[in-house]
Amino acid sequence: MQFEYNQDKNTKLIAERKIGFEEVIEAFNQGKILKISPHYNQKKYPNQKVFYVELKGEIYVVPFLQKDAKTIFLKTIFPSRKARKILLQKSL
Repeated sequence: MQFEYNQDKNTKLIAERKIGFEEVIEAFNQGKILKISPHYNQKKYPNQKVFYVELKGEIYVVPFLQKDAKTIFLKTIFPSRKARKILLQKSL
């Protein structure tokens, strides 16, 4: 799988949220993605899906576009308390 992302966005994420796309890609390659699902707001983002990944003790949501069979474009990364509660309850 090949990943693409906006380098300026990555720099901003690292500065503001202390996490970057490289960490998500590494988690993906190590099989650490907890869940992949359609974007929860399909009206606004009909072509997007989201990764749920646990990094640094937090559950992060990573919206992405599947550009083709081999390429994923990562949009952003943000922590989600709601996703953490849901996903951690399912694992108990």
